[in-house]
Amino acid sequence: MQRDVASFAFAPAVKVRLISAGFLTAKDIRDLRPTELSKEAGISQQEALEVLQEVRRGPTEHGAAESRLTALELLEREQALGTVITFCSALDQALGGGVPVGKTTEICGAPGVGKTQLCIQLAVDAQIPGCFGGLGGQAVYIDTEGSFLVERAVDVATAAVQHCTLITKDTEQREALQSFTVETVLSQLFLFRCHDYVELLAQTHLLPDFLSQHPKVRLVVIDSIAFPFRHSFEDLSLRTRLLNGLAQQLIQIASQHSVAVVLTNQMTTRIGQNQSMLVPALGESWGHAATQRLILHWEGKHRFASLYKSPSQREATVPYQITPHGFRDVQLPDPSVTPADPSLTPGLNSRKRPRVEEGDPSDA
Repeated sequence: MQRDVASFAFAPAVKVRLISAGFLTAKDIRDLRPTELSKEAGISQQEALEVLQEVRRGPTEHGAAESRLTALELLEREQALGTVITFCSALDQALGGGVPVGKTTEICGAPGVGKTQLCIQLAVDAQIPGCFGGLGGQAVYIDTEGSFLVERAVDVATAAVQHCTLITKDTEQREALQSFTVETVLSQLFLFRCHDYVELLAQTHLLPDFLSQHPKVRLVVIDSIAFPFRHSFEDLSLRTRLLNGLAQQLIQIASQHSVAVVLTNQMTTRIGQNQSMLVPALGESWGHAATQRLILHWEGKHRFASLYKSPSQREATVPYQITPHGFRDVQLPDPSVTPADPSLTPGLNSRKRPRVEEGDPSDA
């Protein structure tokens, strides 16, 4: 006997749409793809994916169902999760559409290069309505340095709302704009301040419960992961163990709660025999923690983002700029311009402190 749709623990609104569309039993749904169910029932692809995962599970085996995924099902799940755009089209293309949901991304860079600017941009972009190509979600921002500026978040949110207003074409988009305002963006950006590594570990431990209570969250930012662990920490072996445990927790959170986890990291100087070079902080073992690593760096007066590590995208380096509106593309006057070309003009951010020496461990 097939189980009725009404007996599943779906959200009430999802149940109503499924039944209204003629899906009365699990058998009616089981063989559909997320995109098909989303279109026929009028629910989001994420909701359709969750419905299919629940329906396809055995009556007593929930954890085992995940291990029986086929490669096609895994591909469909990752495509349904989507990405968080950066508003820099060159970087989005290098990342395969944006920062991936369900994975961890590390953003490294010297002080003042734009790590926090990118994180604030992502926290706003995660809330762009689905009809505009966004996720229509919420964001969690864990600030360990005190570098989050609400005034900057207002600037970025204002620019995002204005952009969506300009490209509005149909009734659905006009209706979505009613709830996509600067006020709603700020009210759906949950900010946590952690002053040391103990508070950060505690907040990470409490994060799964918070995400269960706020299922619309699609982005978790920790800015930065390095700061609490680089000061007043004498036992390096303990630090390594704590960082490895934290990395595993964040990977699990990203996968189980369908969120993009973004971590910022500082740079440190590695002294070699004949030269010194800037490398991401926290050691080589930490370099394997995140799914992908993005390094922001200067070349002269210009900013560049390099995708250094990714399981699905090839290495790439693209220019970007920080403007009053947020993280943006560099407008090249000539397609033949190279990174060393002095005609590139980066945007300025008056709220950022002047650029300091790259070896400085502080970060804005």
